[in-house]
Amino acid sequence: MTELSKTGAAVGEPTTASPAPSAFLEVRDLKVHFPTDDGLVKSVDGLSFQLEKGKTLGIVGESGSGKSVTSLGIMGLHTAGQYGKRKAQISGEIWLDGTELLSADPDHVRKLRGREMAMIFQDPLSALHPYFTIGAQIVEAYRIHHDVDKKTARRRAIEMLDRVGIPQPDKRVDNYPHEFSGGMRQRAMIAMSLVNNPELLIADEPTTALDVTVQAQILDLIRDLQKEFGSAVIIITHDLGVVAELADDILVMYGGRCVERGPADKVFYEPRHPYTWGLLGSMPRLDREQQDRLIPVKGSPPSLINVPSGCAFNPRCPYADVPKDNVTRTVRPELTEVGSKHWAACHMSQEQRERIWIEEIAPKL
Repeated sequence: MTELSKTGAAVGEPTTASPAPSAFLEVRDLKVHFPTDDGLVKSVDGLSFQLEKGKTLGIVGESGSGKSVTSLGIMGLHTAGQYGKRKAQISGEIWLDGTELLSADPDHVRKLRGREMAMIFQDPLSALHPYFTIGAQIVEAYRIHHDVDKKTARRRAIEMLDRVGIPQPDKRVDNYPHEFSGGMRQRAMIAMSLVNNPELLIADEPTTALDVTVQAQILDLIRDLQKEFGSAVIIITHDLGVVAELADDILVMYGGRCVERGPADKVFYEPRHPYTWGLLGSMPRLDREQQDRLIPVKGSPPSLINVPSGCAFNPRCPYADVPKDNVTRTVRPELTEVGSKHWAACHMSQEQRERIWIEEIAPKL
């Protein structure tokens, strides 16, 4: 068994000078950049957040905002092989239960994957190996971290398939991924992710390409399993309806950075960033009659090679000219506290944002 220091890191592994945080997961100023022939892609450019056990964090934003890159960074899956000879440039700190992952030995991080932290990938058909049965893949994931024979591991695989709602698990355990429906493959992926009772579960777009009925079943399953295992959960999605169903806290990303974060009820009912207003305006509502058409966020997400100067959202923001002296186009706003545990990065004053939300935005939603 690996000897651990008081911080939770294995003895002899590199550690940082920063003190270990009290939160179960803490990301500090994470940056993930990729060198390309066209320039440096700043996929994640200074992201910080905390997450406690038993809580769910929803990370939302458009495609290309840095959500999935963040999750792969936490899992330690940015390898040089993915990008040819050019290695991803990663800096900052990722603390998991007292262990700093970015400075830890890669072999140690590999041992944590599956046991301490696990991930549900966006497309289970490509994440699952087509040449091996579902059961064989779950058995392998279990035996890597447990010294048991194949028969014991197979019983564990059947137990997990039953727990995630696969019918006749003792028979379906010998099926291949292509023999499962989309919803069943996602359930099998969840069973594989949870087979070792990880303390951190990252779900990257877990309901993409599933019909709404199956989506609801998958979300209910994740919620029930979180209660059972007490895991910390990160839900990564562009669908605010998903995080409304599950998340305790929400982090909104744009252009590789956090533009707003806070308790779910605050972000939904008292949002303080124009990009969050845009996301809410483009989301269909079922709890009341919709009088007008949905309001899309105009324009396209920025290039992460040439991120606009100042506030990255300023080319698409209808309120970019509200602050004086052209500050939105010259100075990048920092996250400032706008309420209890509620933060936003916007140059408009608190009074201006409250007035616009109450008088212009909220009545349309």
